[in-house]
Amino acid sequence: MTERPHEFALIAELFAPLAAGASGALGLRDDAALLAAPDGYEIVITTDTLVAGVHFLSDTPADRVARKALRVNLSDLAAKGAEARGYLLALSLPGDVSMDRLHGFADGLAADQRMFGVSLYGGDTTATPGPLTLTITAFGFVPKGAMVRRDGARAGDAVFVSGSVGDAALGLALLNGERQTQDEAARDFLTGRHQVPTPRLALGRALRGIAHAALDVSDGLLADAGHIAETSQLRLAIDAARLPLSDAFVRVRGDDSARIAAATGGDDYEIVFTAPAEAAEAVQAAARASGVAVTEIGRVLPGAGVALLDAAGRDIAPEYKGFTHF
Repeated sequence: MTERPHEFALIAELFAPLAAGASGALGLRDDAALLAAPDGYEIVITTDTLVAGVHFLSDTPADRVARKALRVNLSDLAAKGAEARGYLLALSLPGDVSMDRLHGFADGLAADQRMFGVSLYGGDTTATPGPLTLTITAFGFVPKGAMVRRDGARAGDAVFVSGSVGDAALGLALLNGERQTQDEAARDFLTGRHQVPTPRLALGRALRGIAHAALDVSDGLLADAGHIAETSQLRLAIDAARLPLSDAFVRVRGDDSARIAAATGGDDYEIVFTAPAEAAEAVQAAARASGVAVTEIGRVLPGAGVALLDAAGRDIAPEYKGFTHF
Protein backbone atom coordinates (compact mmCIF):
# COMPACT_ATOMS: atom_id res chain seq x y z
CA MET A 1 0.00 0.00 0.00
CA THR A 2 1.37 3.40 -0.98
CA GLU A 3 2.18 5.47 2.08
CA ARG A 4 -0.10 8.45 2.58
CA PRO A 5 1.58 11.86 2.55
CA HIS A 6 1.21 14.23 5.50
CA GLU A 7 -1.94 16.32 5.81
CA PHE A 8 -0.90 19.40 3.84
CA ALA A 9 0.70 17.37 1.06
CA LEU A 10 -2.47 15.29 0.88
CA ILE A 11 -4.59 18.42 0.58
CA ALA A 12 -2.32 19.84 -2.13
CA GLU A 13 -2.35 16.62 -4.13
CA LEU A 14 -5.99 15.59 -3.88
CA PHE A 15 -8.17 18.49 -2.85
CA ALA A 16 -6.59 21.78 -3.94
CA PRO A 17 -7.40 20.95 -7.60
CA LEU A 18 -11.06 20.66 -6.59
CA ALA A 19 -10.97 24.26 -5.33
CA ALA A 20 -9.41 25.72 -8.47
CA GLY A 21 -12.72 27.10 -9.74
CA ALA A 22 -13.58 29.00 -6.56
CA SER A 23 -11.66 32.21 -5.92
CA GLY A 24 -13.09 32.41 -2.41
CA ALA A 25 -11.46 29.08 -1.54
CA LEU A 26 -8.06 30.84 -1.60
CA GLY A 27 -6.39 27.75 -2.99
CA LEU A 28 -7.13 25.92 0.30
CA ARG A 29 -4.12 27.73 1.78
CA ASP A 30 -5.96 29.57 4.54
CA ASP A 31 -8.04 28.62 7.57
CA ALA A 32 -11.30 29.86 6.06
CA ALA A 33 -12.94 30.79 2.78
CA LEU A 34 -14.79 33.84 1.53
CA LEU A 35 -18.37 33.77 0.25
CA ALA A 36 -20.68 36.56 -0.78
CA ALA A 37 -24.29 36.12 -1.82
CA PRO A 38 -25.38 37.89 -5.03
CA ASP A 39 -27.60 40.93 -4.56
CA GLY A 40 -31.13 39.88 -3.72
CA TYR A 41 -30.14 36.37 -2.63
CA GLU A 42 -29.73 34.55 0.66
CA ILE A 43 -27.28 31.76 1.48
CA VAL A 44 -28.73 28.29 2.14
CA ILE A 45 -26.48 25.91 4.11
CA THR A 46 -26.83 22.19 4.85
CA THR A 47 -24.61 19.42 6.21
CA ASP A 48 -24.63 15.62 6.28
CA THR A 49 -22.24 13.03 7.70
CA LEU A 50 -21.71 9.61 6.12
CA VAL A 51 -20.08 6.77 8.05
CA ALA A 52 -18.75 3.56 6.52
CA GLY A 53 -20.93 0.62 7.53
CA VAL A 54 -23.87 2.91 8.33
CA HIS A 55 -24.55 5.01 5.22
CA PHE A 56 -22.57 3.00 2.70
CA LEU A 57 -21.03 -0.46 2.58
CA SER A 58 -17.30 -0.52 3.28
CA ASP A 59 -16.53 -2.07 -0.12
CA THR A 60 -18.41 0.59 -2.10
CA PRO A 61 -16.15 2.02 -4.84
CA ALA A 62 -14.48 5.20 -3.60
CA ASP A 63 -15.80 7.41 -6.37
CA ARG A 64 -19.35 6.35 -5.53
CA VAL A 65 -18.83 7.09 -1.84
CA ALA A 66 -17.67 10.60 -2.72
CA ARG A 67 -20.49 11.23 -5.15
CA LYS A 68 -23.13 10.05 -2.68
CA ALA A 69 -21.68 12.24 0.07
CA LEU A 70 -21.87 15.31 -2.15
CA ARG A 71 -25.22 14.48 -3.70
CA VAL A 72 -27.12 13.92 -0.46
CA ASN A 73 -26.19 17.48 0.48
CA LEU A 74 -27.11 18.84 -2.93
CA SER A 75 -30.44 17.06 -2.47
CA ASP A 76 -31.10 19.14 0.65
CA LEU A 77 -30.39 22.29 -1.36
CA ALA A 78 -32.69 21.05 -4.11
CA ALA A 79 -35.62 20.64 -1.71
CA LYS A 80 -35.11 24.23 -0.57
CA GLY A 81 -35.19 25.58 -4.13
CA ALA A 82 -31.56 26.67 -3.96
CA GLU A 83 -28.90 27.02 -6.61
CA ALA A 84 -25.89 24.99 -5.49
CA ARG A 85 -22.55 26.82 -5.37
CA GLY A 86 -19.98 24.87 -3.30
CA TYR A 87 -19.13 22.75 -0.30
CA LEU A 88 -16.76 22.05 2.58
CA LEU A 89 -15.35 18.58 3.21
CA ALA A 90 -14.29 17.11 6.57
CA LEU A 91 -12.65 13.71 6.11
CA SER A 92 -11.68 11.33 8.93
CA LEU A 93 -9.42 8.59 7.57
CA PRO A 94 -8.61 5.22 9.15
CA GLY A 95 -5.05 4.04 8.70
CA ASP A 96 -5.84 1.38 6.08
CA VAL A 97 -7.27 3.76 3.46
CA SER A 98 -4.92 3.61 0.48
CA MET A 99 -3.83 6.47 -1.76
CA ASP A 100 -5.48 4.66 -4.68
CA ARG A 101 -8.80 4.77 -2.83
CA LEU A 102 -8.31 8.44 -1.96
CA HIS A 103 -7.55 9.26 -5.59
CA GLY A 104 -10.75 7.46 -6.55
CA PHE A 105 -12.59 9.53 -3.96
CA ALA A 106 -11.19 12.80 -5.35
CA ASP A 107 -12.00 11.70 -8.92
CA GLY A 108 -15.62 11.11 -7.91
CA LEU A 109 -15.88 14.60 -6.43
CA ALA A 110 -14.27 16.12 -9.53
CA ALA A 111 -16.78 14.39 -11.81
CA ASP A 112 -19.76 15.65 -9.81
CA GLN A 113 -18.33 19.14 -9.51
CA ARG A 114 -18.34 19.31 -13.29
CA MET A 115 -21.87 17.89 -13.45
CA PHE A 116 -23.43 20.20 -10.87
CA GLY A 117 -21.28 23.32 -11.23
CA VAL A 118 -19.95 23.38 -7.67
CA SER A 119 -16.47 23.73 -6.16
CA LEU A 120 -14.69 22.74 -2.98
CA TYR A 121 -14.15 25.72 -0.66
CA GLY A 122 -12.27 24.08 2.22
CA GLY A 123 -12.58 21.59 5.03
CA ASP A 124 -10.46 19.41 7.28
CA THR A 125 -8.62 16.09 7.21
CA THR A 126 -7.96 13.99 10.29
CA ALA A 127 -6.97 10.46 11.23
CA THR A 128 -9.38 8.20 13.11
CA PRO A 129 -9.21 4.78 14.77
CA GLY A 130 -12.82 4.25 13.73
CA PRO A 131 -14.48 3.81 10.33
CA LEU A 132 -14.09 6.18 7.40
CA THR A 133 -16.26 9.21 8.13
CA LEU A 134 -16.93 12.16 5.89
CA THR A 135 -18.97 15.28 6.46
CA ILE A 136 -19.92 17.64 3.68
CA THR A 137 -21.40 21.08 4.26
CA ALA A 138 -22.94 22.39 1.05
CA PHE A 139 -24.21 25.87 0.34
CA GLY A 140 -26.10 27.67 -2.35
CA PHE A 141 -28.21 30.72 -3.04
CA VAL A 142 -31.92 31.37 -3.16
CA PRO A 143 -33.80 34.64 -3.87
CA LYS A 144 -34.63 36.39 -0.61
CA GLY A 145 -37.77 34.97 0.94
CA ALA A 146 -38.07 32.19 -1.66
CA MET A 147 -36.63 29.20 0.23
CA VAL A 148 -39.17 26.37 0.44
CA ARG A 149 -39.35 25.43 4.12
CA ARG A 150 -40.67 22.23 5.66
CA ASP A 151 -43.22 24.03 7.87
CA GLY A 152 -45.28 25.74 5.16
CA ALA A 153 -47.87 23.08 4.33
CA ARG A 154 -51.50 24.22 4.37
CA ALA A 155 -54.71 22.27 4.84
CA GLY A 156 -56.12 21.42 1.44
CA ASP A 157 -52.71 21.17 -0.23
CA ALA A 158 -51.96 18.19 -2.43
CA VAL A 159 -48.90 16.07 -1.60
CA PHE A 160 -46.47 15.26 -4.39
CA VAL A 161 -43.25 13.29 -4.77
CA SER A 162 -40.69 13.30 -7.55
CA GLY A 163 -39.30 10.27 -9.35
CA SER A 164 -39.90 6.89 -7.74
CA VAL A 165 -39.61 5.65 -4.17
CA GLY A 166 -38.30 2.49 -2.57
CA ASP A 167 -35.49 1.94 -5.09
CA ALA A 168 -32.50 2.74 -2.89
CA ALA A 169 -33.57 0.58 0.05
CA LEU A 170 -34.18 -2.33 -2.30
CA GLY A 171 -30.79 -1.70 -3.89
CA LEU A 172 -29.16 -1.92 -0.47
CA ALA A 173 -31.02 -5.17 0.23
CA LEU A 174 -29.59 -6.57 -3.00
CA LEU A 175 -26.07 -5.48 -2.08
CA ASN A 176 -26.46 -7.02 1.38
CA GLY A 177 -27.77 -10.29 -0.03
CA GLU A 178 -31.11 -9.85 1.71
CA ARG A 179 -32.81 -9.95 -1.70
CA GLN A 180 -31.83 -11.75 -4.89
CA THR A 181 -32.66 -11.25 -8.55
CA GLN A 182 -31.53 -12.67 -11.86
CA ASP A 183 -32.53 -9.41 -13.55
CA GLU A 184 -29.13 -7.72 -13.93
CA ALA A 185 -30.55 -4.54 -15.45
CA ALA A 186 -32.89 -4.11 -12.49
CA ARG A 187 -30.08 -4.88 -10.04
CA ASP A 188 -27.78 -2.28 -11.63
CA PHE A 189 -30.53 0.35 -11.56
CA LEU A 190 -31.53 -0.29 -7.96
CA THR A 191 -28.01 -0.54 -6.52
CA GLY A 192 -27.11 2.59 -8.45
CA ARG A 193 -30.00 4.42 -6.84
CA HIS A 194 -28.56 3.49 -3.44
CA GLN A 195 -24.95 4.32 -4.19
CA VAL A 196 -25.33 7.39 -6.44
CA PRO A 197 -28.59 9.29 -5.84
CA THR A 198 -29.73 12.09 -8.13
CA PRO A 199 -30.38 15.47 -6.47
CA ARG A 200 -33.41 17.13 -8.07
CA LEU A 201 -31.88 20.60 -8.26
CA ALA A 202 -33.68 21.78 -11.40
CA LEU A 203 -37.05 20.66 -10.04
CA GLY A 204 -36.44 22.36 -6.70
CA ARG A 205 -35.72 25.66 -8.41
CA ALA A 206 -38.79 25.27 -10.64
CA LEU A 207 -40.99 24.75 -7.57
CA ARG A 208 -40.11 28.09 -6.00
CA GLY A 209 -43.32 30.06 -5.65
CA ILE A 210 -45.42 26.91 -6.20
CA ALA A 211 -44.58 24.52 -3.35
CA HIS A 212 -45.67 25.47 0.16
CA ALA A 213 -43.41 22.94 1.94
CA ALA A 214 -40.73 20.49 0.80
CA LEU A 215 -38.17 18.02 2.08
CA ASP A 216 -35.89 15.51 0.41
CA VAL A 217 -36.63 11.83 1.00
CA SER A 218 -33.63 10.59 2.97
CA ASP A 219 -35.14 8.66 5.90
CA GLY A 220 -38.11 7.31 3.93
CA LEU A 221 -41.20 8.86 2.35
CA LEU A 222 -43.44 8.41 5.38
CA ALA A 223 -40.78 9.59 7.82
CA ASP A 224 -39.99 12.71 5.83
CA ALA A 225 -43.63 13.49 5.07
CA GLY A 226 -44.07 13.15 8.83
CA HIS A 227 -41.48 15.89 9.37
CA ILE A 228 -43.56 18.21 7.17
CA ALA A 229 -46.69 17.23 9.10
CA GLU A 230 -45.05 17.83 12.47
CA THR A 231 -43.54 21.23 11.70
CA SER A 232 -46.65 22.39 9.80
CA GLN A 233 -48.94 21.06 12.58
CA LEU A 234 -51.15 19.27 10.08
CA ARG A 235 -51.87 15.71 8.87
CA LEU A 236 -50.50 14.26 5.64
CA ALA A 237 -52.53 11.38 4.20
CA ILE A 238 -50.63 9.32 1.60
CA ASP A 239 -52.48 7.01 -0.81
CA ALA A 240 -50.42 3.80 -1.06
CA ALA A 241 -51.88 2.92 -4.46
CA ARG A 242 -50.55 6.15 -5.96
CA LEU A 243 -46.91 5.75 -4.89
CA PRO A 244 -44.65 5.93 -7.98
CA LEU A 245 -42.70 2.68 -8.34
CA SER A 246 -39.95 2.08 -10.88
CA ASP A 247 -40.18 -0.82 -13.31
CA ALA A 248 -37.04 -2.29 -11.71
CA PHE A 249 -38.59 -2.13 -8.24
CA VAL A 250 -41.74 -3.91 -9.42
CA ARG A 251 -39.78 -6.61 -11.23
CA VAL A 252 -37.70 -7.41 -8.14
CA ARG A 253 -40.21 -6.68 -5.38
CA GLY A 254 -43.65 -7.38 -6.81
CA ASP A 255 -45.22 -8.78 -3.64
CA ASP A 256 -48.11 -7.50 -1.54
CA SER A 257 -45.84 -5.67 0.91
CA ALA A 258 -43.98 -3.79 -1.83
CA ARG A 259 -45.81 -0.50 -1.34
CA ILE A 260 -45.15 -0.48 2.39
CA ALA A 261 -41.47 -1.09 1.64
CA ALA A 262 -41.48 1.74 -0.91
CA ALA A 263 -43.11 4.13 1.57
CA THR A 264 -40.68 3.38 4.39
CA GLY A 265 -37.35 2.76 2.63
CA GLY A 266 -34.78 5.54 2.84
CA ASP A 267 -32.05 7.02 0.64
CA ASP A 268 -34.13 7.82 -2.45
CA TYR A 269 -33.36 11.57 -2.26
CA GLU A 270 -36.49 12.50 -4.16
CA ILE A 271 -38.45 15.60 -3.16
CA VAL A 272 -41.71 15.25 -1.23
CA PHE A 273 -43.64 18.50 -1.23
CA THR A 274 -47.03 20.10 -0.82
CA ALA A 275 -48.67 22.64 -3.10
CA PRO A 276 -52.17 23.99 -3.62
CA ALA A 277 -54.43 21.41 -5.27
CA GLU A 278 -55.31 23.99 -7.92
CA ALA A 279 -51.59 24.34 -8.77
CA ALA A 280 -51.38 20.77 -10.13
CA GLU A 281 -50.81 21.97 -13.70
CA ALA A 282 -48.08 24.38 -12.55
CA VAL A 283 -46.45 21.48 -10.71
CA GLN A 284 -46.52 19.33 -13.84
CA ALA A 285 -45.10 22.19 -15.91
CA ALA A 286 -42.23 22.44 -13.42
CA ALA A 287 -41.75 18.68 -13.70
CA ARG A 288 -41.62 18.82 -17.50
CA ALA A 289 -39.21 21.75 -17.44
CA SER A 290 -36.85 19.92 -15.09
CA GLY A 291 -37.11 16.54 -16.83
CA VAL A 292 -38.29 14.56 -13.80
CA ALA A 293 -41.68 12.97 -13.21
CA VAL A 294 -43.83 14.17 -10.32
CA THR A 295 -46.79 12.23 -8.90
CA GLU A 296 -49.63 13.47 -6.71
CA ILE A 297 -49.86 11.01 -3.80
CA GLY A 298 -52.09 12.50 -1.12
CA ARG A 299 -53.60 15.43 0.73
CA VAL A 300 -52.84 17.73 3.64
CA LEU A 301 -55.64 17.65 6.21
CA PRO A 302 -56.40 19.18 9.59
CA GLY A 303 -54.96 17.05 12.37
CA ALA A 304 -51.53 15.65 13.09
CA GLY A 305 -49.09 13.02 11.84
CA VAL A 306 -48.76 11.09 8.61
CA ALA A 307 -50.78 8.10 7.42
CA LEU A 308 -50.41 5.55 4.63
CA LEU A 309 -53.88 4.64 3.40
CA ASP A 310 -55.18 1.63 1.48
CA ALA A 311 -57.77 1.79 -1.32
CA ALA A 312 -60.60 1.94 1.24
CA GLY A 313 -59.00 4.86 3.07
CA ARG A 314 -57.89 2.74 6.04
CA ASP A 315 -54.59 3.39 7.80
CA ILE A 316 -52.10 0.66 6.86
CA ALA A 317 -49.95 1.48 9.93
CA PRO A 318 -46.53 -0.02 9.07
CA GLU A 319 -44.36 -1.10 12.00
CA TYR A 320 -41.89 1.70 11.30
CA LYS A 321 -42.02 4.73 9.02
CA GLY A 322 -38.38 5.06 8.05
CA PHE A 323 -34.76 5.18 9.10
CA THR A 324 -33.66 6.69 12.39
CA HIS A 325 -30.16 6.90 13.86
CA PHE A 326 -31.26 6.60 17.47
